[in-house]
Amino acid sequence: MTETQLFKKISQTTLLIVFLIHGALSHAQIERFVAGTHYQEIANPVNTKDSSKVEVIEAFWYGCSHCFRFEPLIADWEANKPDDVDFVRFPALWNGLMKVHAQVYYAAEALNSVNVLHEHIFNAINVERNMLQNEDQIAELFAQHGISQSDFDSAFNSFSVRTKNLNIFTELTKNIKLRIFVATGENVRTQQEMLEIVDFLVEKERIAMAGSGD
Repeated sequence: MTETQLFKKISQTTLLIVFLIHGALSHAQIERFVAGTHYQEIANPVNTKDSSKVEVIEAFWYGCSHCFRFEPLIADWEANKPDDVDFVRFPALWNGLMKVHAQVYYAAEALNSVNVLHEHIFNAINVERNMLQNEDQIAELFAQHGISQSDFDSAFNSFSVRTKNLNIFTELTKNIKLRIFVATGENVRTQQEMLEIVDFLVEKERIAMAGSGD
């Protein structure tokens, strides 16, 4: 699978990428889910932010209906995840509108308002059919939820917000160092099952970490 094929899967379905620390997974437990069938392993794992934890990344797009339906499930999963698991959202991008929506997410993050705005951004696009295509539409949505025009302008147009996702995307894709990815498809029928696979993989990695002495 090429880099382009891997990341374009995000436009078709919600994609969870699990960044694991070790090069091989433990085979000590019974395999409920099978590599190559329920999830894909990719060589050369990338470093995680915290080497003592398992890192789970959700790659999403606000305009993706699958991601919209998945949001309540992943929000509940995040609220109940173990302490040794880090969860990171990653706005996907490869076209103009997706880049705008990635900028929306990082502006909300810069304003410490993701918890307030995340659901409303999804609803605006998927329920109200407001595609948030320009800065005025986005500023109006932020204002509806307590963000002043000046604070919005400062965050949305900051250099760090405008370049953050591009820098992360470049780092992720230049050497295709993703460890494992999980997506719905022929062998993973539901989004709930996808989360069950993620939990399964987290436990496998936890056992591998314990066995290595890290």
